[in-house]
Amino acid sequence: MTSKEIRQQFFDFFKSKGHAIVDSSPVVPLDDPTLMFANAGMNQFKDVFLGTGSREYNRAADTQKCIRAGGKHNDLDDVGQDTYHHTFFEMLGNWSFGDYFKKEAMAWAWELLVDVYKIDPTRLHVTYFEGDAEENLEPDSEAKLLWEEILPPDRVHPGNKKDNFWEMGDTGPCGPCSEIHIDLTPDKSGGALVNKDDPRVIELWNLVFIQFNRGNDSKLTPLPAKHVDTGMGFERLCAVLQGKSSNYDTDVWTPIFDAIQKRTNAPTYSATMPTNAKDVSRDKIMVDICYRVIADHVRCVTFALTDGAVPSNEGRGYVLRRILRRAVRYGRQYLNMREPFICDLVEPLATHMEEAFPELRRGPDEKHPRDNVKFVADMIRDEEASFGKTLDRGIKLFDEAAEHAKTHHHGRISGEDAFKLHDTYGFPIDLTEQMAEENGLTIDIGEYRRLMEEARKKAKIGGGGQTEDAELQNAKNAAQRIADRDNAGPTDDSSKYGSELECDTWITALSRASSPYDQGVAVQGDTVTFITETTCFYAEAGGQVADTGTVEISNGTIIDVSRVEMVKDRALHTGKVRTGNVTAGQRCKVKMRVSDDRAATMKNHTATHMLNWALREVLGNHIQQKGSLVDPEKTRFDFSHPKAMTDGEAARVEQLVNEQVAAKYPVNVKVVPLDDAKKINTLRAVFGEKYPDPVRVVSVGVDIGAMLAD
Repeated sequence: MTSKEIRQQFFDFFKSKGHAIVDSSPVVPLDDPTLMFANAGMNQFKDVFLGTGSREYNRAADTQKCIRAGGKHNDLDDVGQDTYHHTFFEMLGNWSFGDYFKKEAMAWAWELLVDVYKIDPTRLHVTYFEGDAEENLEPDSEAKLLWEEILPPDRVHPGNKKDNFWEMGDTGPCGPCSEIHIDLTPDKSGGALVNKDDPRVIELWNLVFIQFNRGNDSKLTPLPAKHVDTGMGFERLCAVLQGKSSNYDTDVWTPIFDAIQKRTNAPTYSATMPTNAKDVSRDKIMVDICYRVIADHVRCVTFALTDGAVPSNEGRGYVLRRILRRAVRYGRQYLNMREPFICDLVEPLATHMEEAFPELRRGPDEKHPRDNVKFVADMIRDEEASFGKTLDRGIKLFDEAAEHAKTHHHGRISGEDAFKLHDTYGFPIDLTEQMAEENGLTIDIGEYRRLMEEARKKAKIGGGGQTEDAELQNAKNAAQRIADRDNAGPTDDSSKYGSELECDTWITALSRASSPYDQGVAVQGDTVTFITETTCFYAEAGGQVADTGTVEISNGTIIDVSRVEMVKDRALHTGKVRTGNVTAGQRCKVKMRVSDDRAATMKNHTATHMLNWALREVLGNHIQQKGSLVDPEKTRFDFSHPKAMTDGEAARVEQLVNEQVAAKYPVNVKVVPLDDAKKINTLRAVFGEKYPDPVRVVSVGVDIGAMLAD
């Protein structure tokens, strides 16, 4: 049975049970700041479990793209060393959203494994949650009894919180789980090895019963409804059904191994593991480890870049850079690859997996497809070339440090040398640790961390970052307290988008920066913060700076406003008293006037949208806005692109924008339901940002009503 057939049989089975077969969500969860990568199939349904969202179906199944290379679930260090760890893998899963629960989930899992996949039922063991006194959680007796209706009690095992209470991260939906394990021992004697991390008895499927939410305070609270979330590792299932002892020996990996061999001229993969390498040379062991590491890592990086990640020096981008550099180092040191080569594996990977994941070929945006293979390969090639420039020198430094450690420090590499490898040559500490382990050495990790902390402190001081003046912050807090005390409502800022630059309103709370209390008089030169009932000022948002202007109080006092920000739902204005005086905490009538800078700022904001369009025209549809700055004098547009723009590309972008400006197209604005806005083919939103419903849509030169009609 091929891996493609195994995947399809899973879909067909659950479709027959009334499940909607849905697409995998992106492996980069840009709308969930609690996750670095999608690490389980349930990630895309998190809102349903929490009761904040819904779907048009209450049963679903899919194969989810997952990465476990950071945070709570991290398998990076084990990749290449054993038969079953991967940074990227597929998770087959089925879900019930408040529909069926434990009984059906267990019965169908058993039916699929035994009746469809024809696994010997006498080799299957199951577990249930034994409870946890510290969390005040009772044993899952219901699951235990249901399993004992299916198989003998001696193959139903209790499991602790670590093994049988599943959580997606430090917070979020969670619950007790039942795992199905398969005994691969020759005589089926592996019952005692369940949950013992023994490769002879491995977990095959995890049935999670989502009942709780883990809050930021670590407390568990019951969810509004009970759900089922199951996960079965596709690569592991293929190994079992194809009679292989290693995931890497299946046809999931064979095409990628063939591509590696063809590109590098390495010896043919022979499935040697460090644990079964008797009478095998170290060089041969390392070559086979290379195959597994490079194959795994090119899958991980390719899928992540396809779904919107970009290599960088922080966050998920840094994790991807580490993974890629890990693969590059293996290729350089053990396969003698002196030029970029991982980039050339993207095409065979896409050919192998595009039937299940068509975005590997066309990109993730079906409305605006791209040559994704070239896009990803180019990005990887640039990363390889950049790291390759320092790799040889870094390896030489490591070799010198290793030799010094052997002769002078009992096999321990100094923290200073490890830090230098990171700081000068871009070797992340885990890469240095791995190289040390390959040579039977250790690292003075405490000294390394001390030097890293020193470097961070110096960088922070050198960056010149200044926190906001404490007095001013106190004044802002005081203004909020006054507004809360007097039950001041939210500020109506609906006129901020209009052409009106004046409005009459009331100050509902005011505080002085020099004396942030409910008394005192602000006089000429004092900085004040105040909240108003309505405002025509645009508060700083979306990259656009706040409006400036004046506020004239009914007693003749004038305040020059220099900053406006939304704090919760109130507009908080900051400025200096130019003339007159005002009493802190006093409610008073005012006239607000926005400065003439508003018109220039609006034009520059429109220019950012034209830049977005022009950059896509010149560089490709992968361009995503990552931020912007808009003020009366200029606009800055931040975007992701794998390499620096050429002078010709920059000139072409400038030409396109100038042509649009010269055409004097009208700027159209319409507030529409969010679902309707999403149907507009040419709509561009900041990737990962949440928008209100209804949403304000801006179009240059095109009638929005006509776009909605299309």
